[in-house]
This record gives sequence, C-alpha cells and structure tokens, in this order.
Amino acid sequence: MITATNVLVLLAMVVGTVGIVVPVLPGLVVVWGAVLVWAIGRQDGPGWLALGIATIVYAVGLVAKYLLPGRRMRTAGVDGVIVAVALVVAVVGFFVVPVVGGPVGFVLAIYVLELAKRREHAGAWRATLSAIRAVGLNIGIELATAFAIVATWSVAVYVTSG
Repeated sequence: MITATNVLVLLAMVVGTVGIVVPVLPGLVVVWGAVLVWAIGRQDGPGWLALGIATIVYAVGLVAKYLLPGRRMRTAGVDGVIVAVALVVAVVGFFVVPVVGGPVGFVLAIYVLELAKRREHAGAWRATLSAIRAVGLNIGIELATAFAIVATWSVAVYVTSG
C-alpha cells in the first residue's frame, strides 16, 4: 500500500543510496535507518522481522566492506598508513574542489606516496590502480548491501499490504 510513510522511507533510501556513490552522507546508515524508522512506526511483527533481516544484511555488508578491499590492497603491497593519509587528502580535496576533489585527491595522494616509497613509476602506478579497484569494490559492496536492504523492506511492505 502506498502511504506517506512508505514514500518518505523510500525517498530516504534513495538519498542514502545516492550517498554511497557521492559520499556526502553516510549512505548505508541512512538506508538502514529508514527501515528502523519504518519498523518503529509500524510496531508489529513484520516490521521488526524486516528490521532484523535488514540489520543482519547491514552487518554482513559492513564486515565485507572492511575486510575484502583491505585484503586486496595488502596483497598489492599498499600500506595502511598511505591509505589513511590518502583518505584525509580526499576529505580535504572534497571541500576544496567540491565533488571531484575527493576522488582526485585520493588517487593523487596514493600515487605520490607510493612513488616516494618505491622510487619507480610502474610500481607506484600498480599500487594506485590496486587502491582504486579496492575503493570500487568497497562502493560495490555498499551498493549491493543497500539494494538488499531496500529489497527486504520492499518485500515486507508488499507482504503486509495485501
């Protein structure tokens, strides 16, 4: 059933999903939080069940988001300190040059730091590409998690509306 609450929850989920790709909001938290608000508003078994499933999906996505890309970067020899510095540069870059400053700052910082560490272009560029792939994997995991949470909520809405 289409209700104002369902439309607002769906809108919050869309905003959260966009926030994953354009990191202005903590996107995955917003998507999960929308299900939480919906379940609190319903105060019934199906709402709590949907929230429970969404929470499990969220937790699995969170663990995968931190384990898989990190392992890929360690395999490529990218140091965690370099990634941390690159993330700080990306945040600063995002505010200095809105939207494009974050990704450009991250890539540039990884490359410059790896070049300083390795003293060769080819190795630094391989490490940079590995870091870019890991970030892409991270975004992919977050998107898949968000879509699974939205699907869980959608099924709950469909089942309870009939």
